[in-house]
Amino acid sequence: MAKALLARFGDNLGIPRPGNSHDPAQIRTELLSGLTVALALVPEAVAFAFVAGVAPLVGLYAAFIVGLITALFGGRPGMISGATGALAVVMVSLVAQHGVEYLFATVVLMGLIQIVVGIMRWGKFIRLVPHPVMLGFVNGLAIVIFLAQLGQFKIPGTTEVSGHGVGGGEWLSGMALYTMLALVALTMAIIWLLPRLTTVIPAPLAGIGITAILVILFGIDVPLVGDMASIQGGLPAFHIPSVPLTWETLQIILPYAVILAAIGLIESLLTLNLVGEIVGERGGASRECVAQGAANTVTGFFGGMGGCAMIGQSMINVKSGGRMRLSGISAALFLLCFILFAAPLIEMIPLAALVGVMFMVVIGTFAWNSLRILRKVPLIDAFVIVLVTGVTVAYDLATAVVVGVIVSALAYAWQNATRIRAETDTTLDSKVYRIQGPLFFGSAEGFAELFDVQNDPERVVVDFANSRVADQSALTAIEALAAKYNAAGKRIELRHLSRDCHRLLKRAGQLVTDSDDDPDYGVAVDYSVRTGQLGAGH
Repeated sequence: MAKALLARFGDNLGIPRPGNSHDPAQIRTELLSGLTVALALVPEAVAFAFVAGVAPLVGLYAAFIVGLITALFGGRPGMISGATGALAVVMVSLVAQHGVEYLFATVVLMGLIQIVVGIMRWGKFIRLVPHPVMLGFVNGLAIVIFLAQLGQFKIPGTTEVSGHGVGGGEWLSGMALYTMLALVALTMAIIWLLPRLTTVIPAPLAGIGITAILVILFGIDVPLVGDMASIQGGLPAFHIPSVPLTWETLQIILPYAVILAAIGLIESLLTLNLVGEIVGERGGASRECVAQGAANTVTGFFGGMGGCAMIGQSMINVKSGGRMRLSGISAALFLLCFILFAAPLIEMIPLAALVGVMFMVVIGTFAWNSLRILRKVPLIDAFVIVLVTGVTVAYDLATAVVVGVIVSALAYAWQNATRIRAETDTTLDSKVYRIQGPLFFGSAEGFAELFDVQNDPERVVVDFANSRVADQSALTAIEALAAKYNAAGKRIELRHLSRDCHRLLKRAGQLVTDSDDDPDYGVAVDYSVRTGQLGAGH
């Protein structure tokens, strides 16, 4: 599903091919990629902490702990996790109403839920996400990342960051705005041009470094990382959330924990699919669920706000050449070093440089090809792409994916429901109905309308050679049809049903004709007979 996306942004952005994990050059690339990611994590973690209504260090600690644990044990090398806006916008009301200690307890419970999902291997259901939903996901997320960067174009101290963009505050104007835009453009130009000259240094790191040096040397007055908040701090300390262990507490935190766990896993598993195509690996969904859950559980006990996979930082990592777990591990450790030792230096980095990096991520993430194919793909697919993109921007990723999957499933069911039809052959004493198309809950009513019980001859044959019985509704429809013909005193024969259908329908006394060429498939659900009807069984 993600191959087309990889082909679209991989080569165009100069993403290197996977290298030898024992090659010193590759190890250097991994470390430099980690440094680049760590620099990009700082303003994101601080901004999302503001969104959630907690101290900046709460976001930074989450980025460090979640990033480190998922890098070590996650389902995909090269994937970056940390504090995200999708989670922060859910947390803000909990913090506002009950305080940060309840947030820590919620993050612990959120992690436990994610661990259970991983152990139960429910992460595999991410494969049910259709390609149009994936396109809408990356488009919506690209727009969200873009909108989130606009807050950096406001005067420091006046910006109110929201989940999908910027709130109130005074915009930069005049020379300050032009200078900011020029530095953003310079950073983007360096990232675009440098891979054509050399790949020794990751282009995003070079862009940040060169822009920062110019700002420091010439004393250019632009917003810096330190203008957002100080990132100076110590090691995260173990802390049991100070909440009463009561049923009332569980009632407060459980709904938030379930929502956060769902959002975190959906974003993580979709990102896992994208990164998986780049690093050439498959699977790992259940492992990623467990790793995300363990990371959030630990984070909750160390004063962090929790997190999940970050597609923007993950794309920065793979764009910079990161393919091994070393890049994610080094990113987390570099971030910790920034907090402990290098805060004054990191706070001197201009926000324009980091905005330029994220703008390049936006360009690389957005599925530009989806704009060209909107008129070529089926109308429902085009609608799903636009719908998921819009819902992602307006609400959140989890809601967008669920809506997209539901719409796609309903459209698929309707399309198959309209395919049911019958070809008929009539003789003096019999009539044959050759059923075409799948028989399931969506087509059961249309199936019943194919037959003319009153005017049919004494003997009727229903041939399912070109059909397939899929579920209980289909079996019930066959039972009902047979009952109608029996009530009319006419004989009905059912041909070319699977052995499974033979067994299930014979329980109800239906007449099924055995053939050597009967198909061999199982009905999706087993059934038992209750009071002459087919009922759900286990």
